[in-house]
Amino acid sequence: MVTGWIDPADHQRMLDEQLRGRGIHDERVLQAFGRVPRERFVPWPFRARAYDDAPLPIGRDQTVSQPYIVALMTQALALTPRSRVLEVGTGSGYQTAILAELAEAVYTVEWDACLLRRALQRLRMMGCRHIDGQLGDGALGWPAHHPYDGILVAAAAAAVPPPLIEQLGELGRLVMPVGTLREQELVLLTKRGRHLEWQRLCGCLFVPLRGPHGWVESL
Repeated sequence: MVTGWIDPADHQRMLDEQLRGRGIHDERVLQAFGRVPRERFVPWPFRARAYDDAPLPIGRDQTVSQPYIVALMTQALALTPRSRVLEVGTGSGYQTAILAELAEAVYTVEWDACLLRRALQRLRMMGCRHIDGQLGDGALGWPAHHPYDGILVAAAAAAVPPPLIEQLGELGRLVMPVGTLREQELVLLTKRGRHLEWQRLCGCLFVPLRGPHGWVESL
């Protein structure tokens, strides 16, 4: 029987086994994951599974990524308390909340009005600060607030959208799944002048990016 009851030990096991046990070493990132309750971002039927080592559905054909992937993407950005971050794909708001624990300002863009409204309401109720959200095509970024120290894209495409590269600041980092609909790699891009350094982090599978720079045209 599925219930909404959470064993507090599950949260600690996630930190110890799924994150530290797999090489997440940034203490600020680990502390952020310790402070943000994942169950608040999971629909009630799946709440008891909030700390499973797996993505979970959040409705609207979207998911909240497994904790390790969220942590790996976050750690790759190497954020400081003065960082300004763009998030493409607000989803449930879980990744947004983690970023807000680490950065000075988080700007999040979501194509689905229902998801964005729910996420921002949830984040406000939890007291999360320094978050600004916008409805639209996240692949176009949010030019009004660039340059960004970090850009996190929570949807996959065949290539990194050029507008996001343009809005990344000097020495800024962008992390995103890139590949095909069925097979992707999580990549880290670091901008150094006109040169882009690429690093493969791991294999992954994300929902597709929407819009002209993704696979799904409609927004």
